Amino acid sequence: MRSLLVALASSAVLACVPRRAEVAHAHAGHRFEHAEEWAARFEDPSRDVWQKPDEVIAALGLPADATLADLGSATGYFAVRFARALPAGRVYGVDVESSMVDYLRARAEREALSNLEVVLASYDDAKLPAPVDCVLVVNTFHHIQERPAYFSKLAASLKPGGRLAVIDFKRGSKRGPPDAEKLTVEQVTLELEHAGFVAQSSWAFLPDQYFLTFGRAAK
Repeated sequence: MRSLLVALASSAVLACVPRRAEVAHAHAGHRFEHAEEWAARFEDPSRDVWQKPDEVIAALGLPADATLADLGSATGYFAVRFARALPAGRVYGVDVESSMVDYLRARAEREALSNLEVVLASYDDAKLPAPVDCVLVVNTFHHIQERPAYFSKLAASLKPGGRLAVIDFKRGSKRGPPDAEKLTVEQVTLELEHAGFVAQSSWAFLPDQYFLTFGRAAK
């Protein structure tokens, strides 16, 4: 199971600013070991136009002391921003690619982000060190295999009342993977329901992606 983390379907990544999701879940045989060479693409300022990171952070409305796990953190596009937005909290930047983990760890130290902890995960386990208030999965969900089983396991890493936020590419968008590899909102929702989640909120301000949140279903 390609858990979160570093995998970029190379074709889509080159078509636009690299997709963090693909940075998070690599297809077998595709490695992105040289993080420095990918950073210019992953962190390209032009990505802000369509990824709208400030709006995403505002929409989630997390308190300053919240804990968040960024699954598929790669070079830290979202992890770094959330670390700054949650100064009294903690952010886990999670990736399966050791090069990305090393890069982000060095970046956190360089930018004095003591509340950003980097985690080397395995493909079937995010290996979060502690429960979190929010798990963020951007452009990565469609790369994960056996998703209901993966997220059922991940649910144990959410605090009571915690949320799972999924941002991924819409079918018909010119960005991201081919349409055949994209998942609909209905499919994401159904799979997460099977994993023990219930839909909560959605936002429509991202031009190329849907933005959904889920909570753990009551037992």
